Amino acid sequence: MAESSKAEEVLSALTEPLSISSPDKVYIDEDVGLDSTSAHGTEASPFKTLLFAYIRFPPQSKGPTYFTRKSETGAVGADGDPAARLEWKPATKSATKKALNLYEQHKKKAAREKELVAQKEKEDLKRREQLEQAKKLVIVRDESLPKATKIKIREKDPGTVKLRGAGDTESKGTRVQVSGWVHRLRSQKDMVFVTLRDGTGLLQCVLTGDLVKTYDIMTLTLETTMTVYGEMWEVPPKQHAPDNRELHADYFEIIGRAPGDKEAITNIIAPDADQQTMLNNRHLVIRGEIASSVLKVRAAVLRAFRQAYEESHLLEVTPPCMVQTQVEGGSTLFEFNYYGEKAFLTQSSQLYLETCLPSLGDVFCVQESFRAERSLTRRHLSEYTHIEAELAFITFEDLLGHLEHVICRVIEIVLANPLIAKLVKDLNPDFEPPARPFVRMKYADAIAWLNENAIPNEEGAPHAFGDDIAEAAERKMTDIINRPIFLTHFPVEIKAFYMKKDPLDLRVTESVDCLMPSVGEIVGGSMRMDDLEELMGGYAREGIGAEPYYWFTDQRK
Repeated sequence: MAESSKAEEVLSALTEPLSISSPDKVYIDEDVGLDSTSAHGTEASPFKTLLFAYIRFPPQSKGPTYFTRKSETGAVGADGDPAARLEWKPATKSATKKALNLYEQHKKKAAREKELVAQKEKEDLKRREQLEQAKKLVIVRDESLPKATKIKIREKDPGTVKLRGAGDTESKGTRVQVSGWVHRLRSQKDMVFVTLRDGTGLLQCVLTGDLVKTYDIMTLTLETTMTVYGEMWEVPPKQHAPDNRELHADYFEIIGRAPGDKEAITNIIAPDADQQTMLNNRHLVIRGEIASSVLKVRAAVLRAFRQAYEESHLLEVTPPCMVQTQVEGGSTLFEFNYYGEKAFLTQSSQLYLETCLPSLGDVFCVQESFRAERSLTRRHLSEYTHIEAELAFITFEDLLGHLEHVICRVIEIVLANPLIAKLVKDLNPDFEPPARPFVRMKYADAIAWLNENAIPNEEGAPHAFGDDIAEAAERKMTDIINRPIFLTHFPVEIKAFYMKKDPLDLRVTESVDCLMPSVGEIVGGSMRMDDLEELMGGYAREGIGAEPYYWFTDQRK
């Protein structure tokens, strides 16, 4: 009521004529006047337009007379005297005609706006009266109904949840109790459709009768938590609902009300919200179907990696995240004080994994890694889940074969789950599992390919041996070839100190990046130096003290 009255007051101030008697003369200065309630239409405080002057002091048969001027841009006198601009003159016939037309349009618009305000106020009053009546309605659970089976929305076993056929007057569906968050909400005549979400799925609940007349349902908001009781039905023909079923409610309980209006979730994370707003409200964004689907697929991928490694007889271990050594370069380390000693958040667990090989055999880990790379590209994350593995007594070709097998096996496991496969299809309709074998391409051949295809480096110059190929060029090459690529044998200077040199070309390492079309690099790997003297040289080349790495150096002994 207060907001409606305030809006009407503002509207009245701008559209209604002043209640005081109209003056004989009204002044308009098109250069310095103001079309505002603070202006008075006097010589000292003129309006800016003739239309606004009409609105404030409407034209009548007996006046007022409207005088206009352009005090700064008007015509000067015949003798060039600028003082002529200050002379007030009656409004011209053409200006008067134009302003009168606009004034008539304005009056019609103002009348319509006033009608809308009155109509809204009437509707608001009716709504308040309905809500007051709704507060008096109390629903009671019908104890004569069968006891409700408490379920999660994911439950679809016919032995647990039987659906009543649409139009079936004989059999009964299972009466269930479901709790969740209001994901979608729709009213239709004397029915309210509430789509509940509990993290395991979506369920449409149909409310009718006295249920929809209650205060709780009339004021229901998205993300409110509630428990709904009722019978499970098949969805009628030509109708749609998640999993083609719905709950016909006979009772409900509100657990917690979510705010509406300005604090509603749809206002906080609107579809057109900027990226930073979405990131700041990530805890709310993940309630959406796309974000939650991504997290579900991510969980399935992690499970698939563990299964694939288990099938290959790798053992999972959990290396530390707080370390005193670097792996990928000192410039990307997050440093912190560890009880008076310098320490870092790990960049990679691979060196720790290597220490497990003699006692545990081939191993892997699913661990967080941290890189202090202040960048907003999709390739740089300050923290990410890092899946790493170490295998003993293999050749470089064995390594490539292992990577290809794991990648393809993980995708195979993920897509074997129909629920996850559907999410993948929804998120990425064009996704196809990679074809084997992957393309093998040496770094030197990639440099030649980029130059042959006129793809320059970041400076716009041709690529040269020793360049760290930028992501844009790498992705363009991968997308053109359009097949998974094992890019191998990178120069020693641009790779980590522990990577083994190729015995046939000491300029390069036995290293590999796996590049996927439309994605880019997804896997990196290498053989390890197995010679103590060579490892000590690697420390020296990178300017790294060997002492903190004593435990890694011991592996070479």
